[in-house]
Amino acid sequence: MKRMRSGNIGIQQGSRILFSDFADGGAMWTGQGDRESRHLITFAEPYLDAPAVTVSISMWDIDNKHTSRADITAEKITATGFHLVFRTWGDTRVARVRADWMAIGAVRDDDDWDVQ
Repeated sequence: MKRMRSGNIGIQQGSRILFSDFADGGAMWTGQGDRESRHLITFAEPYLDAPAVTVSISMWDIDNKHTSRADITAEKITATGFHLVFRTWGDTRVARVRADWMAIGAVRDDDDWDVQ
């Protein structure tokens, strides 16, 4: 369980097209074996510490003649951002993917003081 020590909770969300490999013959569309697409997402405003992040595939265009294999995850989550990672393997052919994400965590309040 993630416990937040602040009564101020921030929620940020976004959507990102990760690739369109069918257009230019990219590795997700033409390759074989393990493949990865990694993108740095930077939050518009930082959290007090690493927030809880969820990611999902909101659109994918995939070849129906091959087995569909996909893994999507958030990695290296910090107070300022995370890596949005899509992976596939084997003979899967992925033309394009769009991913949505949401981050929820404690944020600074305008009334907070920095006492040192």
